[in-house]
Amino acid sequence: MDLIQFDVEGVDHPVGALFVRPAHASHILVFAHGAGAGMDHAFMKAAAEALAHRGIATLRYNFPFMETGRRFPDRAPRLVATVRAAVAQAARLAPTLSILAGGKSMGGRMTSLAQADSPLPGVRGLVFFGFPLHPPRKPGVERAHHLAGVAVPMLFLQGTRDGFAPQERLSSVLHPLGTASVRWLEGADHGFHVLKRSGRTDEEVLGEAAEGLCVWADGLID
Repeated sequence: MDLIQFDVEGVDHPVGALFVRPAHASHILVFAHGAGAGMDHAFMKAAAEALAHRGIATLRYNFPFMETGRRFPDRAPRLVATVRAAVAQAARLAPTLSILAGGKSMGGRMTSLAQADSPLPGVRGLVFFGFPLHPPRKPGVERAHHLAGVAVPMLFLQGTRDGFAPQERLSSVLHPLGTASVRWLEGADHGFHVLKRSGRTDEEVLGEAAEGLCVWADGLID
């Protein structure tokens, strides 16, 4: 694992990133964190490890607000600019790998906003670890309107207990989109946690998500 930094247009300081490239990798996921935790969060680390075990490299990175220890996320234009800079950095680090981009919750949504606004160079598909369709108990679909402008394939890894995207509502939003695939993770919440009585562990759920991503990504190349 390599700790690196890269510059973001309009930001007066570099942001940090962690690059993991397993042997025989075919893909790299440019992996953005959510609103409440950075690239070092346990989920981000565990997801990167699960993907590495399946031959997928990752570049997980911080948004500027997280890099400087601020509590609240930057405005969307700065977040989108960071996504673009991260994708460019991944292309420099791993020019022979197929590029995927996405992230956890807010990080995935910002990646899709960037892609909808102007295609991210070299990106073959987008991956969402828990797409935040709306805040809990505040139903709406406005956050998904831009997805119709995403032309590349999209994979949604979603828990069936995710309060940010109830299964029926998210399914109705994605159904008209010919570019969207969903992998439902039974019993998982927005943080990919499962109840003890489910008989499964968080690690098993994350492994299922990583396996689904790997199969989907290989299908893009085929």
